[in-house]
Amino acid sequence: MTILEEYRASDMEVARTADLMRVVPRSRKSVLDIGARDGHFSKLLTSCFESVTALDLELPTFDIPGVTPVAGDVTRLQFDDSSFDCIFCTEVLEHIPDLRKACREIIRVAKHDIVIGVPFEQDTRVGRCTCPACRKTNPPWGHVNTFTEARLLDLFQGTRHVSTSFVGTTTSRTTALAAFLMDRGLNPWGAYNQSEPCIFCGGRLQEPVGRRFWHKVCSSVAIRMDLLQERFAQPKPNWIHIVFSKD
Repeated sequence: MTILEEYRASDMEVARTADLMRVVPRSRKSVLDIGARDGHFSKLLTSCFESVTALDLELPTFDIPGVTPVAGDVTRLQFDDSSFDCIFCTEVLEHIPDLRKACREIIRVAKHDIVIGVPFEQDTRVGRCTCPACRKTNPPWGHVNTFTEARLLDLFQGTRHVSTSFVGTTTSRTTALAAFLMDRGLNPWGAYNQSEPCIFCGGRLQEPVGRRFWHKVCSSVAIRMDLLQERFAQPKPNWIHIVFSKD
C-alpha cells in the first residue's frame, strides 16, 4: 500500500471524504475537480454529476469512466467564464502562493456552486522539514497558506456563503520558542513522508542525517515543550469545508 493509499484509508481521511461528499450539490450536471491527484474524488463525483473534469498541474494518468483528465494551473485556468456548474477544490489552496488569483479564477469559471476544503487554522510550524540540499525550512506538506473561516469568506467575496462544516479534531500546535529550537535541531520529526518537494529548491525532503550533539539538544527541548503545550491546548477542527454559490 502506498503512502497516499494509507492516507486515504485513515479514519480522519474517511471522515473528511464523507463530509465533502455530503455537501456537494446534487442538482448540477458538470463539475471541475481541481487538484485531482490520484482521481479519488473525481471517481466519487461521477455519482453526482454527468460530467467530471479532473485537473492537475500535470495531466492525470488515471482512466476513470465519466472523467476527463486535463492539465492546468488554478491561477490561470484555460476555461471560459462560467464553464462548470460546480467547482470542487480541496487540499489545494493551502499550496498556492498566489492565493487571491487562484480564488478569482475559481469564481470566474464557476457557474453556480463552489466547494472548498482546506486545513483549519493549521499551525504550519508543526511538522516543518529542513531541506538537505538548500538547508531551508519548509512548512509541512508544502502548506504556504493557513485559513480561518473569515479569511475564506474574504477570499470568495462576491459569492453567497451557503454552508460551513468542520471535520476532525487536533491539539497539534507549538510556540515560537519551541519552533525556533526545532529549526535549530534540523526538524528531525518533520513531515518527511510527504510527496511535496522543497518549496525553495525543488529538492527531495529527507530526514536529517549526521546531526551534531547541539542539534539533538535543541530538538529534544523543543519536543518536550510541544508535548507540554498539547496537554493544555484546546482541541480545534482539522479541516473546514465551505460551500459558496454564485446564484
